[in-house]
Amino acid sequence: MTFCFHPEAQAEFYEALAYYEECEPGLGCDFALEVHSTIRSIVAHPWAWPTLEDEVRRCLTRRFPYGVLYSIESDGIFILAVMHLHRSPDYWKHRQESG
Repeated sequence: MTFCFHPEAQAEFYEALAYYEECEPGLGCDFALEVHSTIRSIVAHPWAWPTLEDEVRRCLTRRFPYGVLYSIESDGIFILAVMHLHRSPDYWKHRQESG
């Protein structure tokens, strides 16, 4: 199974990566590895995580306060958000229409 990012989800992933790298050299790389590990788990077991609403599911990262929000599409996993867990919880919902 493959995956792709909503453009805004990819942008927020890169923004968070840059933020962590600025905080401490190497921490951005650690964040990227953690998010990609989470995505690998999603691709391997897409139905394993709970549904938030409609068909959108969330898998939490282990080390960072982030969740990967995604939907299961006919052609693979569509990542709607790489969401900081302390951010407004509904900010990503407009992305569902473009998926």
